[in-house]
Parts: sequence; C-alpha cells; structure tokens
Amino acid sequence: MVGQHGYHVFPHDPAVARWAAAAKLAAIEVLAYGGERRHGNTWFVGVDALPNAPDGSIGDMPLAGAWQAHVKAPPTWHRAQLSVIFPGYPQQDLGETDAAHRFRRDRDAAHMDGLLPEGPQKRRHLREPHGFILGLPLDEVHASPLVVWRGSHDIMRAAFRAAFAGIPPAQWRDVDVTEVYQDARRKVFATCDRIEVVAAPGQAVLLDRHLLHGVAPWAQDAQGLMRMVAYFRPQISIEDWL
Repeated sequence: MVGQHGYHVFPHDPAVARWAAAAKLAAIEVLAYGGERRHGNTWFVGVDALPNAPDGSIGDMPLAGAWQAHVKAPPTWHRAQLSVIFPGYPQQDLGETDAAHRFRRDRDAAHMDGLLPEGPQKRRHLREPHGFILGLPLDEVHASPLVVWRGSHDIMRAAFRAAFAGIPPAQWRDVDVTEVYQDARRKVFATCDRIEVVAAPGQAVLLDRHLLHGVAPWAQDAQGLMRMVAYFRPQISIEDWL
C-alpha cells in the first residue's frame, strides 16, 4: 500500500476513530502523570507509554482498520509510543549542540527508525529492525505535522543493501553505518520532495520502514495546545529488514 512514495494516508475509518477516541482518554491520563519531555519541554517522548493490550486494544476498543490488510501484524503489539508536541517545538535542550538543534529545527530531525545514535560520537548501528511504522492521530490539531521525504525509502534501502552486501545478517548489528546513513540522507534531501502529512483522528498513516521522516516545527500561528499521535513500530527479524 505504501507504493512508490513510501507512505500512505488512509481515509477516515470508524474503527480507527473509535480506537483513537479511547487512546486519547488514556493519553490524557498518561500526560497527567508527567514523563520525559525534551527540547525545552516541547516534546513528550512517550515511548511504550500507551496502556494498550497485547492485541493492540485499549479498553474494549480493538486496534483495527483498513490498514490491517496491508501489513503483517505482529503476534503481540508493543505498547504504543505517545508522541506529544507542544507550542514552541523545538527549543534547544541544555547540552544539545547548536548543530543538532539546527538539524531538528531546519531539517525536521529527519531520520530513519532503528538506527540508534550511540556514544559521544553518535555512531549509528542497526539496533531495532522494524517491520513498518503506523501512525494514529489522536486529536484534530494539525500543528507540527509528520514530515516525509517522498520516495526516500528506495534510496535508503539501496544504500543499506550495498553496505550489508556479503555480510551475514547476524553481523549487521556490528556494522557502523554512520557514514552510509548520512550520505544517503544527503542524497534524499537533494532529490526527494519534502511532504507535510496532515491527518486527523480516524485516519491512519502507514510508513515504509526505510522512509526518511521527521516532525515539522510548531508554526507561530498554529492553533492548539498540543498535538498527539500514537505510533506502533513492531520489530521483525533482522534477516527480513532488507
């Protein structure tokens, strides 16, 4: 379903809307208990924050929708990330370098999931091979939308196929792919269109696992107190990642 562009926005679906309504109530309760915020308290990270059941349901609302026909669902669903953006995003954190802050502000913190920056030099290794990324908006606020680079999944996938060529999958986690990743990302910026993806509760956004994506800064004239999205990123075997 993600096709040549690497992403797809599904139209409003009553089943998705019911799940989003239940998830929003749970999300408000999660926020009431605090949690980790970054970038001057303008982003609630919310990894594994939503209290969904292993079948993805929240309360008596099943995780369902037309998107199901286009993914291989995991045996059990992890607790979804609750990503909440607040007005003023992104502010510069204490200890965050000027270059890192500029990249988040000017390049939407563009990234491909699963390549975790490690150590003081932020070296990248494949640590979390995801099957897909499913985004489910929880409110009507459209500030700080998801950003994707259309068609970037093809460029990123080709770069990693070349980087891992001839290396057994069991050893892929040992390969430092920092330069491969950065070079491919620069090619994406130069050749792929940047798209702001706007969606509302009841819609679902499905991303190819290799798609470069990020979050736009909160515009000065944007309305709303926060923007909430639930994300599922089920992991797969590393052999299947490419």
